[in-house]
Amino acid sequence: MSLNGQYDDDNIFAKIIRGEMPCVKVYEDEHTLAFMDVFPQSEGHTLVIPKNEKARNLLEVGPKALGRLIGTVQRISRAVNTALSPDGIVVTQFNGAPAGQTVFHLHMHIIPRYEGTTLGGHASGEMADMDKLNVLAEKIKTAL
Repeated sequence: MSLNGQYDDDNIFAKIIRGEMPCVKVYEDEHTLAFMDVFPQSEGHTLVIPKNEKARNLLEVGPKALGRLIGTVQRISRAVNTALSPDGIVVTQFNGAPAGQTVFHLHMHIIPRYEGTTLGGHASGEMADMDKLNVLAEKIKTAL
């Protein structure tokens, strides 16, 4: 998909928000939802999405919603740091398929980095073990 287009109410993240698809939830408030990436690039890879915005990418979201989103990203990043003690944390966000975006609902990635561990490919590889994701999510929740 290109950078511009119509929001699809049936994208996977919209379905997660509506409760039609499961997720391994880390945090939720009135405006945002954080959950474990099922195709993680690193142990503890977490996604944060706005719940009330039909924004496909960063260019389509209002400043208030973006502020709330980045506030949750910071909160979850701090919890990931406390819970998992990574050597670094990558926060990233893609806009349009040529930039690497695969789900067209605005979302931000929090990717812990560990010295000597290769980062997995974005949106590739095998689906994570759900039991492992649940354990990681509980560690992060405890650190919130």
